[in-house]
Amino acid sequence: MSIKVLHVSTPTSWRGGEQQMRYLIEELTAFDVQSFVFCSKGGVVEQFCKDSNIPFRSQKEVFAVNPAYAKSIAKYCHDENIDLIHVHDSHAHTFAVMSASLFGNKTPIVVSRRVDFPISKSPLSRYKYNHPQAVRILCVSDAIKAIMAKDIERPERLETVHSGINLNRFRPIAPKGKLRNEFQIKTKYLVGNVAALAPHKDYHTFIKTVKVLVQKGLDATYLIIGDGPMREQVEQWVKESGVSEHIIMTGFRNDIPEILPDLDLFLITSETEGLGTSILDAFACQVPVVATQAGGIPEIVRPDYSGILAPVKDSNKLAEGVLKMLNDEKYKQEIIAGSQQILETFTTRAVAERTSQVYREILH
Repeated sequence: MSIKVLHVSTPTSWRGGEQQMRYLIEELTAFDVQSFVFCSKGGVVEQFCKDSNIPFRSQKEVFAVNPAYAKSIAKYCHDENIDLIHVHDSHAHTFAVMSASLFGNKTPIVVSRRVDFPISKSPLSRYKYNHPQAVRILCVSDAIKAIMAKDIERPERLETVHSGINLNRFRPIAPKGKLRNEFQIKTKYLVGNVAALAPHKDYHTFIKTVKVLVQKGLDATYLIIGDGPMREQVEQWVKESGVSEHIIMTGFRNDIPEILPDLDLFLITSETEGLGTSILDAFACQVPVVATQAGGIPEIVRPDYSGILAPVKDSNKLAEGVLKMLNDEKYKQEIIAGSQQILETFTTRAVAERTSQVYREILH
């Protein structure tokens, strides 16, 4: 039986959640699921739908509880005989619940939860996460599922469906050299992170770790790859760090599969993290990882098997991990081999297969 699913995504920008939604839509066709999208007008998701010939409707969000947005979702579900709504962000969840409560939309709601902090104590958050039509909450890690269980009246609605990546995006692995040529880098090692410049990514600890490594004499250049709301603040931290000559901020890049293999080590210092799909990208490029024990990261970075873990905000332990990885070639190759084993179960096809199973369980 073919299933019609309406994916609702409200951001106008493109970050990890939007990429995961794209992967899911592309893979679901193999499981007899037809995808529709409701998104914000003028955003990157709208352009993606146009470029990919995905049926969609768009509307300006205006404000976070805009009734017109919710009414349009209800109408789209009615017009296309939608079987399920799948919401991919908090505002989308609010609008889907409003479409049910205010406009009589009976379509069941599936919620994707990608952040590893408790739901808000506000009445609206409590209401929407425990709404009877929110029939499943898909958590991208067991860590998030455990956090959510404390505030969900019916915890049996929680499911872990790990995020995944499209391995074809990184195959074959690009030759090294693009970053070194572009920025005229002469150091022995390149250490970097690919992440939005946002508070939970904790670039302050990244910079502190760089200071420790510079003091220890590691011959390396450190790359901050990405953009975001904290760009000016991170730039200021770099200027004030005393090690700014060792750090390059590349800004946003759309050539990650080409530049990621250039790194000798991927260093992620997040304070909170749903799962950390950028780590999976590093795995795919056979780049070893040193990371914090934030959120769902330990579900993919397993100590002395697929990477090295350090406590959140512990720049000294992170620096120890970097030095151990780079100074022991045999150990590094063992870690890379372990990461390839982990990667096999975190593909976009596996995510779509499990998600389609959840859809059918709901409808049957």
